[in-house]
Amino acid sequence: MPLKLYNTLSKKEEQFVPIKEGEVSMYTCGPTVYGRPHIGNYSSFLLADLLRRWLEAGHGMKVTHVKNITDVGHLAGDDVADAEGDDKIERQATTEGAEGAEVTKENVMAIVKKYSDQYIADEEALNFREPTHRPLATETIPEMLTMIATLIDRGHAYETDDGVYFDVTTFEGYGKLSGNTVENLSSGSRIAVDEKKKNAADFALWKKCVGENEHHILRWESPWAEGFPGWHIECSCMSDKFLGSPFDIHTGGEDLIFPHHECEIAQSVGSGDGKPHVNYWVHKRFIDMGDTKMSKSLGNVLCLPDIENMGFSPLDLRYYLLSVHYRTNLKFMQKGLEDAHKARRKILEWIGEVERGDTSPQVESDASDIQSWIEKFTEAMDSDLNTPAALAVVFDLMSSSRNKGTLGSCKEFVRIIQETFGCFDQSPEERASVPVEVQDLVDQRETARASKDFTASDSLRDQIITLGWEVKDTSDGQKLVKR
Repeated sequence: MPLKLYNTLSKKEEQFVPIKEGEVSMYTCGPTVYGRPHIGNYSSFLLADLLRRWLEAGHGMKVTHVKNITDVGHLAGDDVADAEGDDKIERQATTEGAEGAEVTKENVMAIVKKYSDQYIADEEALNFREPTHRPLATETIPEMLTMIATLIDRGHAYETDDGVYFDVTTFEGYGKLSGNTVENLSSGSRIAVDEKKKNAADFALWKKCVGENEHHILRWESPWAEGFPGWHIECSCMSDKFLGSPFDIHTGGEDLIFPHHECEIAQSVGSGDGKPHVNYWVHKRFIDMGDTKMSKSLGNVLCLPDIENMGFSPLDLRYYLLSVHYRTNLKFMQKGLEDAHKARRKILEWIGEVERGDTSPQVESDASDIQSWIEKFTEAMDSDLNTPAALAVVFDLMSSSRNKGTLGSCKEFVRIIQETFGCFDQSPEERASVPVEVQDLVDQRETARASKDFTASDSLRDQIITLGWEVKDTSDGQKLVKR
């Protein structure tokens, strides 16, 4: 079956056809490492991980996946075409440094390492597949200087006394991705007003270390003066360095459509051969906290340790984020996370039954329709990664296989959903040995149940839950599982 994806560029679902048969080139905008990424960030990264997994597990394709780390040049005012304000990482170094102490390059890079390490550890806990390449912006400065020089030579960029800017009027396609055309943009509306620029919507490719940027710590020599790159040029160069142009798929959060991705297109096409930079743009919708999006600037974020402190596994969070279609706003609620935990636990229990299931010829014969279930799952995933429909197929098969006694025939189906969703294996923490105090309570509860003291039994069950475990009564006795 063909995979269909919603392409932000064309504003419609399109059949995915890779540039090279059997191979996929994909770029994901990674984090700016000035703080621990929050679960809204991870929902965006998870879209890319899901898509990659489905291309591999569902279509047998080889995926070259590039996911960058931004470690310079991402300014605080990033919602306008020409970002303005302080460098986010340098500002964090000031915040975390000793009061009155001078911030140095070493301090800034220590911030980069600290939050990069946290980010990579979080991705591992969430069972993300390691990208093929994970470049740093600071490692790609030579490529940025080359691209900027090319844009100047072709008349797409110009130098001022404070930087080098891209002239958006020279690129006919500016605004096609986001709808924010030059004609529709007005001064003060997602534009950083600067009299030095030819047009209000022009954005910086290179910032000189003068004026408000005089004290910028990370800086490099360039043909135009010592300075640092604009945020947008970084991803254009990192994608081009590892994937070339054009490449197949670019993913990110919907907040990056404008200005970041719009500017990427202008730079990459303007410095290239004029052909499309990316064939498919795929964007994840926001996570909402109440009536507002989850955002560090609004102070309403949750990070992975917050989820764990609530008593949930990172893989419960992964399931929760995947249970809603990526083009639907997920309204985050603890009740939703609790429901995700229970649903995931039910699937894990069923997988255990499948692994122990009868695989005799009679059972295999009775389960000859397993391929139809795989086709139903595939149809859902190929329909723009419709994960809610795919999970509905899983639950329908759970019920059917139990009723028909065909559990043993479902192993290939289980393999596919495990590889696709990435949350249907227990984490190391979930497989951890039972603590002594938990086992003592389980033993006491067994005694209470034997004597039909159900009040004590229920109380002991509650105590076990507070310690992060669940006890279930089965025909084989009590079964203990990590929450």
